[in-house]
Amino acid sequence: MTVGIVGLGLIGGSAAKAYKANSEHRVLGYNRNPVISEYAVLSGAIDEVMDDNNIGECDFIILSLYPAATIDFMEKKAHLFKKGCLVMDFCGTKRMVCKAGFELAEKHGFIFVGGHPMAGTQYSGLKNAKATMFKGASIILVPPKFDDIALLEKVKRHLEPLGFGKLNVTHADYHDAEIAFTSQLCHVVSNAFVKSPSAQLHKGYSAGSYRDLTRVAWLNEKMWTELFLENGDNLLKELDIIINSLNEYRDALAAEDAEKLEELLRQGRICKERADG
Repeated sequence: MTVGIVGLGLIGGSAAKAYKANSEHRVLGYNRNPVISEYAVLSGAIDEVMDDNNIGECDFIILSLYPAATIDFMEKKAHLFKKGCLVMDFCGTKRMVCKAGFELAEKHGFIFVGGHPMAGTQYSGLKNAKATMFKGASIILVPPKFDDIALLEKVKRHLEPLGFGKLNVTHADYHDAEIAFTSQLCHVVSNAFVKSPSAQLHKGYSAGSYRDLTRVAWLNEKMWTELFLENGDNLLKELDIIINSLNEYRDALAAEDAEKLEELLRQGRICKERADG
C-alpha cells in the first residue's frame, strides 16, 4: 500500500514512522516547509516527498494539518487523488472538516472518513514523533455512513500499522461536543492555572497534582486558537459550567461554610466515580 502523509509534525510524523516501520508500505510525505520534507527522507521517516506527480499513486492519505489548512489542501488537490483512495483527516475538531471532506469526496470520487487519534504529547515537531505514538490509543472515526461495514473494515485494515487499541464511531456534532470537555477545556484550565504568580515559585512545593494539571499548559497557541474558535459554541458551554462551579467553591470558602464546602467536594468525588467507574 502506498500511504501519503500530509503534515509531518508530531502526529503526521509519528504516522509516517509507523507505516515506514512496516516494509510492506511505501510512504510519501508532504510538509509546507520543504526542509522538513527533505529531512523526513534523509532521516528515514518517509520514502519520498509527495508532490502533484505522485499524490495520485496513494491508496491512503492522512491529512495531519490544522482544520482550515486541511480543507484548503483537499480543495486544491482533490482532483489529483486516485479514484477510490481513502482520505482521512487527523484534526482535533470534526464538523467543518467532515462537511467539506464528504462533499469533495462525492465530487471527485475518493472516500473521506473523519479521524481523531486520542494520542499526543505536549511537544511538537517531527523530531518528537515516534512510531509507537498511537499504540493502544483510541481513534474516533466519523464516516459518511454508519451502516457501511465494508468501509469500516477497510479503515481498520489501513490503520492497523498504527496500532490503535480501539476504534470509536460517532457523528461530527457529538465528537465536537465531547472534545470541548475532554480536551479543549482541559487545555484552557491548565493554561490559565499556570498564570498564577505562585507557579514561578512551585519548585520544591509541587508533586503529581501540579504536574498532571499543568502538562497541557505547554501548547501550540496557533493550533489551539483555531480549534477553540471553530468549536466555540461547545467550549463556551463547558467554560460557563466550570466557572459557575468554581464560584460555588469560592463562595463556600469565603463564607467559611464547612458544610457547603464538604458537600461540594463530595459531589465532585461521586461524579468522578460515576464517570470512571
